[in-house]
Amino acid sequence: MIIDDSWDKKNGSTILIEGELLEEVQSKYQHIEVYNTKRFGKLLKLDGVIQLTEFDEANYHEMIAHVPLRTHNTPDNVLVIGGGDGGAVREILKHKRVKNVDLVEIDNEVIKISKKYFPEISSGLEDSKVTIMNQDGAEYIKKCTNLYDIIIIDSTDPFSVGESLFKEEFYSNLKKALKEKGIVISQSESMFYNKDLIQDMFEFKRKHFNVVRYYYTLVPTYPSGTIGFHFCSDGHYLPIDLNDDSFDRMEGLKYYNEMIHNSSFLTPNGVSN
Repeated sequence: MIIDDSWDKKNGSTILIEGELLEEVQSKYQHIEVYNTKRFGKLLKLDGVIQLTEFDEANYHEMIAHVPLRTHNTPDNVLVIGGGDGGAVREILKHKRVKNVDLVEIDNEVIKISKKYFPEISSGLEDSKVTIMNQDGAEYIKKCTNLYDIIIIDSTDPFSVGESLFKEEFYSNLKKALKEKGIVISQSESMFYNKDLIQDMFEFKRKHFNVVRYYYTLVPTYPSGTIGFHFCSDGHYLPIDLNDDSFDRMEGLKYYNEMIHNSSFLTPNGVSN
């Protein structure tokens, strides 16, 4: 079976992906598919869009987690909105300074599927430091004030279930939920296919945060082979300030290192940074 062989609805992948369908579920929120592919290992799709493969998921999850966690010097309390596959949580827990991780995932079926088919990615979801809440992240954050050191928005694309996580009101509420020296990291699409969206987000995020910087990672199975993030703070931390010396002793990283950290903020002309 050919899973993905053409320009998809999101200006998508142009690589040929072949594999066997393992499970297909229609949840309350989205269509979930898991495949076993010949080249990229197991693959997860939501509403027809590739979310991860075993081949390159670390490129995404390491960069969404370690950039803020290397930067903040007291990341006691961390929130992840989305990220039901557990990859971001797995990386967060590699930082022993973290005391608590809250995961707010609207679709419990994503968590169940990930535990079943991606146990190495979702392993952190069973950790005693982790609390899982199945609810709308945009609604949950409205109830939070001065609570989190780091908030990571590991969302799907800006349509369907993830649409509200790309709105200015959501970022106004994120600001209130942060402690004084907090950092927000958000999945912010491809700098090659989504420049207008990135520019719009940059402009409204700058209304709420003094520092807004775009950085990116390389994920071959994603549209354009790249995906980006916005680093948002009030200037207590800058993206290239590295504060966790213990990180040098961390093992098992496949993509992230200090040189990648710094170079990931270097973007082409035309990308606001």
